[in-house]
Amino acid sequence: MSATTGPLGLPGRLARFAPWVRERSAALHPGPWNRSALTLVAITLVLVVLGLVMSFSASVVTAAEQGNAFDEFQRQLLWAGLGVPVFFITAAVHVHWWRRVAKWLMLLALAALFAVLMVGVGAAETGSDRWLQLGPLRAQPSELAKLATVLFLADVMARKKASFGPRLPLAHLLVPALPLLGLQAVLLMMEPDLGTTLLMAAIVFLVLFIEGLELRWIGLGAVVTAFGGLALASTAAYRMDRIRGWLEAEADPMGAGWQLIQSLTALGSGGWLGTGLGTGRGKWNYVPNPHTDFIFAVIGEELGLLGAMATLSLFAVIAGIGLGVAARTTDPFSRTVAFVIAGWVTGQAILNVMTVVGLLPITGVTLPLVSAGGSSLVTTLVSLAILVSIARSSTAEPDAS
Repeated sequence: MSATTGPLGLPGRLARFAPWVRERSAALHPGPWNRSALTLVAITLVLVVLGLVMSFSASVVTAAEQGNAFDEFQRQLLWAGLGVPVFFITAAVHVHWWRRVAKWLMLLALAALFAVLMVGVGAAETGSDRWLQLGPLRAQPSELAKLATVLFLADVMARKKASFGPRLPLAHLLVPALPLLGLQAVLLMMEPDLGTTLLMAAIVFLVLFIEGLELRWIGLGAVVTAFGGLALASTAAYRMDRIRGWLEAEADPMGAGWQLIQSLTALGSGGWLGTGLGTGRGKWNYVPNPHTDFIFAVIGEELGLLGAMATLSLFAVIAGIGLGVAARTTDPFSRTVAFVIAGWVTGQAILNVMTVVGLLPITGVTLPLVSAGGSSLVTTLVSLAILVSIARSSTAEPDAS
């Protein structure tokens, strides 16, 4: 018998592993496509395309002044070229794979938050060290920390419920959630990044809410977070200027109130249908950070009220589908992850829009998938792909295709 064809040869050995490979492949497969999953994919891709178009339109003036009108667009296109394939790969993997790596992802995120504060590693921009500069790669660890926090806490809570029952005592809910939040808040404020710190607090409290924390404790946490945010804001002059510009914009139109006034001017000049794609005037050094924090103002000016409302409606659909997926799944880990990802992405969008229209002080929080920023784009794509995977794993929908 030939050594290459016998039971001990290479084909025979491979055959012995075939059942194991099939079993592992089936375990990692999330399930058939259904309406919720397909709708999430379509909306995500529409928002990515919208982001590419609007980031080019919003950044072209500033980029041209720096020598290359396509510079910001090319960078965002490169990140999208990386993020979209990762999105589809993630959507094809069962969410339980992410549960297995959740603690390692959390450790990686914390290590990156530490690393960004190290001299020679953090890349300073606009007065803060929020990025890691490793050769040509530039990433913002706080974006990874958001997703890692969701997955890690969802895994911890699922394990606790398996051991102690569905109704966890207060101490089991708060530990390790609050200590983890405290550590991340310290690291983020050392950058400093108050907006992301507050958003991280919101993510943690979303996890605690879906895990059963009573509303009175949620309310107390919101009050403490609000007062803590005000206290931290008072420690920096530029943050107090943002608050003054929000409360009394017209009192200092050329100073603290400049950002809000120019944002509202751009939105108001768009009318119902907008001035036309690429024709907005706000991006001509009037609206600050038009391709990141204030890209919604450029959307309102160039695409009008209808374009702005259409953008918001896409996030509303994400929220609706995410909540529906969370309600259908019977797996505690998947339910928490689906609920929090939907709440985080849409909540961040609402927060961004509220700052642009003057309902909240400027926080520096971007519009997911639309604002320029590679780390945010890729992390949001991975997060929504996990939501797609959970939607595919749900067997409650009869329309699987």
